Amino acid sequence: MIEDWSALIGAVNGGVADLRKAAPEAMAGFSALAKAACAGDALDRKTKELIALAIGVATRCQPCIAYHARDAARAGATRAEIAETLGMAVYMGAGPSAMYAAEALEAFDQLSGPPR
Repeated sequence: MIEDWSALIGAVNGGVADLRKAAPEAMAGFSALAKAACAGDALDRKTKELIALAIGVATRCQPCIAYHARDAARAGATRAEIAETLGMAVYMGAGPSAMYAAEALEAFDQLSGPPR
């Protein structure tokens, strides 16, 4: 196992809560941006989560991978959809993205329920 993704989410949640207290205006702005990005209906929630997961891989953001792997699973993404999304992330991000794609696949497997 590369990472315990549920534990990572729990740890980051605590840090983000502290940040919300320390910088409430900035974090309120970030929350508004997130809400606006998730609004609209041209793309469904699952597609948006797949995009976010690919960007998390490309930017090498472990917490982003954890949250968006979990949320893609919650939005109904299949392992095949995750794999194709990660393939595109690797294509766009080259070798380093391949390493993060392996972590993203593991995160999805851990956070989506029983093994497939």
